Amino acid sequence: MRPGVGPGAGLAPGLQPGSGPAVVACGGGHGLAASLQALRHLSDRITAVVTVADDGGSSGRLRSELGIMPPGDLRMALAALCDDTEWGRTWRDVLQHRFTGDGPLADHAVGNLLIAALWQRLGDSVEGLDLVGRLLGARGRVLPMSSVPLEIEADVRVSATRSAPARLEVVRGQKAVATTRGTVEEVRLLPVDPPARPEVVEAVRAADWVVLGPGSWFTSVMPHLLVPDLAAALRETRARRCLVLNLVSERGETSGLSPAAHVRALTAHARGLRLDVVLADPSAVEDVEALAVAAEEAGAQLVLRQVRKVRRGRPALSSEHDPLRLAAAMRDVLEGSWGDVG
Repeated sequence: MRPGVGPGAGLAPGLQPGSGPAVVACGGGHGLAASLQALRHLSDRITAVVTVADDGGSSGRLRSELGIMPPGDLRMALAALCDDTEWGRTWRDVLQHRFTGDGPLADHAVGNLLIAALWQRLGDSVEGLDLVGRLLGARGRVLPMSSVPLEIEADVRVSATRSAPARLEVVRGQKAVATTRGTVEEVRLLPVDPPARPEVVEAVRAADWVVLGPGSWFTSVMPHLLVPDLAAALRETRARRCLVLNLVSERGETSGLSPAAHVRALTAHARGLRLDVVLADPSAVEDVEALAVAAEEAGAQLVLRQVRKVRRGRPALSSEHDPLRLAAAMRDVLEGSWGDVG
């Protein structure tokens, strides 16, 4: 074994192998990566449950050409959990590297191709991801939320124009829903009632905490609530549940949606799901009272913490979570320190 590679290598100070609470983080893309980069400072027992509905970019091309699940969000989750050593960081950067040029490899991420190759060679998606995790010395495990690639379909309310009245349209595809100019009212998964990976259901039921968000609300966070077996596990688990809100509304699927509306949209798609904590940055909340009411309706305590990344010398607020600030906020949540801070 190479120096610095293996169980416990590169752990946060004071964190021993196999220590910390069992945490399941659900989401996809940059939002899930932000949660994982924070949680890795608090626990060595992390399971990332990743959406498999992406249909754009490199992932979409591989999905279409090879008939596989989109690997991109899974790759990003693995990279976020990499071992904090030269070995881990080097392989993280290799996985994240994208080819340039105009040829057939242009814009493909190396990690997407590696994952696709392992899936074809091994015939098992989880085994392939576990191997990449071993290569990275990942501090946790990455699992797809379903056994099959999924498609997102949404009912979108389109406002009236001079030439057309207001109408309800059906929009299909993750990329199309994420960039819609209308208001998303409801989302569904295709195929209907997709199977959950049994490892995912087991991890959720055995967890101490489940973290939902941040991320693209309708296309990365909510899909987990629409897989029947996974949704049942999220409702029935003994784990506590924390919802992490975004710092800004995303142009497209959540344009103009308030933080309180984010919470209500999620609970409307997950009947019977109770939350314990809603975590938000105060700079992202105009109406704290409205958000506190929405959190209470979901059974949760609103926890306000500064988690936004500070961009020195730039007037505009960053839309990114700071991993260390988010880790400090997550520590408060996991330890039950939910009171207001100065």
